[in-house]
Amino acid sequence: MPNSLSLLDHNLDPNAEQIHMGQSLFVNYSHIVFSTKGRIPLIHPHHEIERYRYLAKVANEHACPALEVGGHVDHVHLLCRLSSRIAPMDLIKALKSHSSKWMKTNGTGLEKFYWQDGYGAFSVNPTEIGRVQEYIQLQHEHHRTRSFKEEYLLFLKKYKVEYDERYLWD
Repeated sequence: MPNSLSLLDHNLDPNAEQIHMGQSLFVNYSHIVFSTKGRIPLIHPHHEIERYRYLAKVANEHACPALEVGGHVDHVHLLCRLSSRIAPMDLIKALKSHSSKWMKTNGTGLEKFYWQDGYGAFSVNPTEIGRVQEYIQLQHEHHRTRSFKEEYLLFLKKYKVEYDERYLWD
């Protein structure tokens, strides 16, 4: 007599009660951060809202609703609800490639625009969404006293991310 029950054998029994999978639910909020290549200040204040709208559009088109998009002259922050249908890496790749192409054709002096190779994506507790939105909205104020590099290093420390600074910046 076996000491276990094979569910495969059980499911093949036509008289057996059917086993149904419950509803799959997925909620994951992410605060995504990346900078321009070399942190060159190419996100000019008179065009930034248009650029942020485009990033939100790309996120939304990939079933990852953008809740807040902002940043400063050399980087962006995007808070979104991730979709179970796309890997975060693929979403970020789409955000960067689509917006980079779009920016090159929608601004003077942006023909050679590029985003940095890397990025940061940090989990956000649903109860903290309002705080993260406010943080993103206040980017210009934050960067009166702190550079993007300083800000990013603080994120890595806060989230206990191990890194090698030799490979952090491009």
